Amino acid sequence: MNKQHGYVVGVLEDDPEQSGLVQIWLEKSGYEALLFAKAAEFRRSLGHEAIDLLLLDWMLPDASGLEVLEWIRSAGNPNLPVVFLTARAAETDIVRGLEAGADDYVVKPPKQAELLARVGAVLRRRGGAEIDAAAQLDVPPYTIDFTKRRVRIGADDFDLTQREFDLASYLFRRHGRIVSREALLEQVWNLSPGLTTRTVDTHISRLRKKLGAQRRARLETDRRVPARLSTRTSLNHEREHDSARRGHYRQ
Repeated sequence: MNKQHGYVVGVLEDDPEQSGLVQIWLEKSGYEALLFAKAAEFRRSLGHEAIDLLLLDWMLPDASGLEVLEWIRSAGNPNLPVVFLTARAAETDIVRGLEAGADDYVVKPPKQAELLARVGAVLRRRGGAEIDAAAQLDVPPYTIDFTKRRVRIGADDFDLTQREFDLASYLFRRHGRIVSREALLEQVWNLSPGLTTRTVDTHISRLRKKLGAQRRARLETDRRVPARLSTRTSLNHEREHDSARRGHYRQ
């Protein structure tokens, strides 16, 4: 797989067949794809999901693509790269989209190689791995500062090693979602996903102890699937009842 360093590409498209196809293309090329069918859904997620680039349809059920783009540039996330992916092929529409702040414009039906090349080119132009738009991600009560490479609560920093920060930032960007051991090996350690090693388990254990010290978060592991360790960051204040019986370990 041509791994793309864990970039997350949002796809705001109300046609499930189209978004599903684009998702397959992106994931085969090593990106992670987040699908949104409505503008409101995307807006709600933007403060909680670290999206590196948005593929944006023009015609949506609750807003136009231009309205979404204008909101992104004025209030949402001005630095987020946006590529229009739309059936509107008129030159006037292309000009309007680019002048409104889109980084590129692709007309449907897209060609796989061209779309992926344009996504990669925009990511390179907009600064590579540090692109994720804001310099920090807020997952209350935590703040992840990508510039200073710090995780903190208020003014208090957690004492994390560089690898622990890489692991924490990868998980926080996907908080609430299951992440496989294979994905962590490939994206955080740049190792083969089939490698037999305890390094993921060791770092998960250390990170759980550090982040869970104030009982503000739980880093869960799921051992119900023997070939797969799943991790999840969950900002949940519930008591840890029945955790062992369900095969979860929480901190």
